[in-house]
Amino acid sequence: MQPSDPDRGPRASGFPAGVTVKIEYHGQDAVVVVAGELDVLTAPKLDEQISIALETEPPLLVIDLTDVTFLGSAGMTSLVTAHRMAGTATTVRIVASGRTTARAMQIVGLDQQLPIYATLGDAVSADR
Repeated sequence: MQPSDPDRGPRASGFPAGVTVKIEYHGQDAVVVVAGELDVLTAPKLDEQISIALETEPPLLVIDLTDVTFLGSAGMTSLVTAHRMAGTATTVRIVASGRTTARAMQIVGLDQQLPIYATLGDAVSADR
């Protein structure tokens, strides 16, 4: 049995240490910035922050996965759920590039369901 790693255990918030999620506002638009591992243990934190961001009914919600180091199926489900929760009031865009995020979503076909951009700047400025 290996000793537990204090950096991987639950934090006081009740969420594992493997992910950080924060909301930034750019005018009326909301950007949910995710860093770390997005899996079955950490996806609830993303879901919570997306729900908070959508409460303000921003015209645009960008989920920035630039600093995500692992994207599991639970994280992908969170992205689809965000798109559905937004309805017609909010446009949802995803920032993802590289094998960890964009390639993983391409493999399962999410790039056909969700608008994916390589950079935050591209996602914010598209169609404006």
